[in-house]
Amino acid sequence: MRVAAALQAKGGDEFAKPGSIVEVKFVKGQSLSLTASRLLALMILTAGGDAWEDRPHRMRKADIRRGHKGNERISDMLEELHRTLFAIDDTSWRGKKATMRFSLISSSREEVEDEPGAESGWIEWEFTPEARKLIQESETYAVLNRQAVLGFRSNYALKLYEVGALRLHRRQSTWKGDMMALRALLGIGPDVYKDFAQLRRKVLEKAKAEIDQLAHFRVEWREIRKGRAVSELEFRFEPKDAPAQIATVDEISRHSGGRKARREDEVETVEVKELTQNVVSALTGKGRGEPSELRFPSGTLQFGADELAAIARRSGGGWDIDLIANAYREQMGERLSKLKGAKLIASWTGYCESFFARRGRP
Repeated sequence: MRVAAALQAKGGDEFAKPGSIVEVKFVKGQSLSLTASRLLALMILTAGGDAWEDRPHRMRKADIRRGHKGNERISDMLEELHRTLFAIDDTSWRGKKATMRFSLISSSREEVEDEPGAESGWIEWEFTPEARKLIQESETYAVLNRQAVLGFRSNYALKLYEVGALRLHRRQSTWKGDMMALRALLGIGPDVYKDFAQLRRKVLEKAKAEIDQLAHFRVEWREIRKGRAVSELEFRFEPKDAPAQIATVDEISRHSGGRKARREDEVETVEVKELTQNVVSALTGKGRGEPSELRFPSGTLQFGADELAAIARRSGGGWDIDLIANAYREQMGERLSKLKGAKLIASWTGYCESFFARRGRP
């Protein structure tokens, strides 16, 4: 908690998550979705060094939505946190080994907003006594990066990232366990990915790719076999060198649209600023007047809006460009009439990228 308070006072994107919460196991058959896992991380970040105290904590809805207009997803995330059970090894009143099951959130309050998308909405929550005790008594912690946490697209990758951050600077920076322990750690259901080759391809390889791109460390694993079957796995976490660290900082500061393609070296990345300059040059070269006069059309982008259409085709992931344009108009509303020139290009490019990032490919 002292570390959490110090990081909170320092500001920035780093925050501490208690090791006891990182290593808490999901009850068999339960797990958190990616969005609920992110919300829990934001709750711990917001509570900071006061997370162990028996009092409510508060956070603005705008800090959770990340650009989404509606708040219905926040309600779903809160309800998911309430109904998900966790488990730890404990001792019964008779001194016998026991399993304690509990929730992390005891109560929450969500403001009901009269105006959709308003910035004034808040949520309020309290951690359960069991969660507060774990937080207070934890002697280990993981230092996480907020932008990295929000950048993961797999809940398994996010969980493994937290485990790696917790163990990175230990004398033995490894995690070792059998298949049952691995499933409990990552929240993989017993009926999901029964074949290890499928689990390796769908979970481990994807998680490694995301962690290697967004985390300040890399992860490798070793498969321990009994006969032909994999009986245990050992994960090893290694810090990145300076050039790789710089590349990671650059990556998490960029828009998430196109991140998968950059990770797989499928596209040549273009900065928005460079794209703006290119479009400005194209406008000037075609003799269509000053770039500052470019405005968003009220009709189709198929005719007479070549530059804007080109951005949508380049950054929109293959979606119909007029479908993206209509969604953009709806989100911007009256503000769109005030946008022109370079600001319009930057705004439109960012929206196309986020549209693709939210929906994937058509």
